[in-house]
Amino acid sequence: MDIIKAVVNFKDARGEIIDLIEGKNINAVTRITFTKGSVRGNHYHKETTQWNYLIKGKVKLVVQVGDGAIDELILEPGDLISTAPMEKHALVGIEDSDLLVFTEGPRGGKEYESDTFRLENPIA
Repeated sequence: MDIIKAVVNFKDARGEIIDLIEGKNINAVTRITFTKGSVRGNHYHKETTQWNYLIKGKVKLVVQVGDGAIDELILEPGDLISTAPMEKHALVGIEDSDLLVFTEGPRGGKEYESDTFRLENPIA
């Protein structure tokens, strides 16, 4: 899991322009909504990198690499976090929430399940 600090690229009286991701081949952009208490994920991808950008609400991201320690991070609106290939991950809605996922690799549309490997022992 990498925490990415978004930088304001331009700002004036109208507002801000912030590039969340640049220089990457994005194959899919997915909107995921959460109801409070819902759990999503509990899987990993062999080839796919994901960038999770929280629009509203509050979500707990749980990650584990291999059999290592389980790490948790609370996402708040404006947070951008990436998960790498082979990184187990799950998301828990602490509040009703709205998340955008930017994907590099086979993850969107018809390929949704082709690089998704469910965990036998959920981490969240």
